[in-house]
Amino acid sequence: MRSAAATVLTRHATTQTLVRDCVYARSWRRRASTTSSSTRNVAIIAHVDHGKTTLLDQLIRSTSEARVEERAMDNMQLEKERGITIAAKYTAVSYKNATLHIVDTPGHADFGGEVERALELVDGALLVVDPFEGVMTQTKFVVRKALQKGLKPLVVLNKVDRDGVTRALCDAVESDLFDLFAAMGADDAQLDFTVVYASARAGVASTSLEEAQKQIVEGNGSVDAILQGVLDHVPAPRGCTQQPFALLVSMIERDPFFGRLVTGRVFDGALGIGDTLKVLTLGDGVVRETVRVQKIFTSRNLERVAVKEAKAGDIVTIAAGFGDATVADTLCSPERREPLPSTPVDPPTLSMTFGVNTSSLAGKEGNQLTERQIEERLRAEADTDVSLRVSDSSDEDGIPGLQVSGRGELHLGIIIEKLRREGFELSVSPPRVIQGIDDEGRRTEPFESVLLECDANDCGGVIDAVTQRKGDLLDMDTNAGEDGRTRLTFYVPSRGLIGFRQEFINATRGNGVMQRAFDSYGPSRGAIGKAKKGKLISTTSGVTTTYSLGALEPRGTLFVGPASEVYAGMIIGEHTRENDLEVNPTKEKKLTNMRASGNDETIRLTPPKVIDLESAIGYVGTDELIEVTPKAIRLRKAELASSMRRRASRQADS
Repeated sequence: MRSAAATVLTRHATTQTLVRDCVYARSWRRRASTTSSSTRNVAIIAHVDHGKTTLLDQLIRSTSEARVEERAMDNMQLEKERGITIAAKYTAVSYKNATLHIVDTPGHADFGGEVERALELVDGALLVVDPFEGVMTQTKFVVRKALQKGLKPLVVLNKVDRDGVTRALCDAVESDLFDLFAAMGADDAQLDFTVVYASARAGVASTSLEEAQKQIVEGNGSVDAILQGVLDHVPAPRGCTQQPFALLVSMIERDPFFGRLVTGRVFDGALGIGDTLKVLTLGDGVVRETVRVQKIFTSRNLERVAVKEAKAGDIVTIAAGFGDATVADTLCSPERREPLPSTPVDPPTLSMTFGVNTSSLAGKEGNQLTERQIEERLRAEADTDVSLRVSDSSDEDGIPGLQVSGRGELHLGIIIEKLRREGFELSVSPPRVIQGIDDEGRRTEPFESVLLECDANDCGGVIDAVTQRKGDLLDMDTNAGEDGRTRLTFYVPSRGLIGFRQEFINATRGNGVMQRAFDSYGPSRGAIGKAKKGKLISTTSGVTTTYSLGALEPRGTLFVGPASEVYAGMIIGEHTRENDLEVNPTKEKKLTNMRASGNDETIRLTPPKVIDLESAIGYVGTDELIEVTPKAIRLRKAELASSMRRRASRQADS
């Protein structure tokens, strides 16, 4: 893994940008004197299943008498269901008369915008690592961003209560971390990181591995070593209370009573209720609007608390009747002229077209149906999600609508899932990558670093599948993953990974592990050949019958079962061959005095293949759409009429 990380960064990272951002961030953080030695702002970083959420629960419990539920910071329903952090959040805890602001960051690169704005709030980073896995691909993305901003990491090796965690293993992980930080351009202070050994499940932490394991056995430990480490190794926020007030906006949210709320860190000055402020745009410093402060809030032990004032170093949420204030704006006193510096957010890499649902079943399952409703909701989402871009569609997909651009399939999938749960119906096009042009006029495309874990017997098939998608194998490490699996590291075009997850699951029989993260833009690699199977397409509208589906089952894999509503142009299954096949799934058995309807009971159908949203995004072809409703995910042809599809096919051939 060490050589893979170094290879990826050496070959593909934009070194000049990295150095510039590092110097820029560090010079800003050194510019003024410390205002408060009793405040610390720290972000917590970890890969999925490395124990970040459990550790956060323990930190809050140890500093508060209030009852804390499990996974308290993951307060969104989708976060609880998927077990991942989607939106950045913050809370404050008290320890030894000090206030510690802890910012929870997503670990998935698709939510990189949340990471980039959350890191503007803090002066240090708490990196939680499973010693059996080390820093995984997606977490490296967040670590790189933290190092670029000059944050010094405090490393927590979690799960030291597991069998097999030894001093030798921990030393090897610490050595790998040192090499990784060095390859990412860390300075001497960042390379001199402190390590805390912990078991979040047991609520134990210590600067000594042996002491931590002893406390776990005895059951008498605490997580104070982590809190003390934050106090000792994370610098106090810098700023000057005598300067005019300045706050950098990092989060936007909406309140039914106060309207738009902005959250950010106070870099200079102090603020009280009733003060007049202006909003400056990033870069040119144009005054966006002038407001008067109505309320100031902070978060303490997961509860929003109103306060009378805020000073340099605080992280606060402000209500002031904002109309246009957004992320990266500067909220400041009227006498201030220059906006605060902010690192630009990385651009989107993937786009889809969102349009009105035009199928025969439209309007039966949702209550938000019109283009105006869809556009208003998407633009409201873009206000709070800095990685999301919404614009008029270029009609590349053959459907009118809005072009929605994001960081990846998961990012856009979460947006679609939010809409369908709110009662929206819409048609969604297949994803396509956003290409660029380099300084020499060559076409470029986004590439990703992909880490795959699989059994040794499956390696050949996996490597062949990724190579066919224009991927390069960078590293192969045997006995590196769980249960002695082989760990493979690839550098792959993002468009080659569209729909690859299901192929990988099939190749490894569901036992493989896949992690991916955006790496850089590189020269386009031309056409990518993918194995393609045809579709079974309904020619009629109606309700499916057991008799008809029984006759169609030998032709392929069905997506619908008996008594399901279908319409002409709807995709009801996957054909065993490469060509599309038009079929009638609603055909009924003709009844005579020699053929009774009771004979249908002998037909035994295989349960239909369930197509969820993430599978559909990677499965649909260029001439197909995803129909999304609150109750169903359906696949369909963009052109529903069979005659029009045949005409388009003849024109394309000619």
